[in-house]
Amino acid sequence: MADLATAAVVGPAAAGAAPLLEVRDLKVYFPFRRGSWLRPERGFIRAVDGISFTLEAGRTLGLVGESGCGKSTTARACLNLVRPTSGSVRLNGISIAGLSDRRMLPHRRAMQMIFQDPFASLNPRMTVGRIVGEPLSIFERLGRRDRELETLRLLELVGLNPRFLNRYPHEFSGGQRQRIGI
Repeated sequence: MADLATAAVVGPAAAGAAPLLEVRDLKVYFPFRRGSWLRPERGFIRAVDGISFTLEAGRTLGLVGESGCGKSTTARACLNLVRPTSGSVRLNGISIAGLSDRRMLPHRRAMQMIFQDPFASLNPRMTVGRIVGEPLSIFERLGRRDRELETLRLLELVGLNPRFLNRYPHEFSGGQRQRIGI
């Protein structure tokens, strides 16, 4: 089954506003070297080679294709987790290419990758409460008690019993894991 990465961006829609996400001629190449030190061979792996798309407010974008075709690399470039070789990525009209991790933090709050195989994206050593609560610590900077309450609220919001807070990912069905990831 082909791997699936979805970049979902949410934000306020305004009349005449710039698209939430605009990607133009995105290219991500990874350099490689192989061969012996006497006869080194150098080149590039073209993970993403010229993709363009626009995502408007209130829409969801799914990147679908064969394994190894660059879906995850595209999503990572949209989150500025890998640097594009060329092209542009604009979030709410702002170019995010080259922004530091610190300057990307407010932008990453509005974006998320969701993988087809949720088990692969969940840390099997962490409880669901820690998995859901971790972004609240990083992005919302909530105290322990507020984070626990918000974690319980979020579990209920996606239809999971708050009593499952101390369970591990392997104890859930695929659909439940997907909701935990979201």
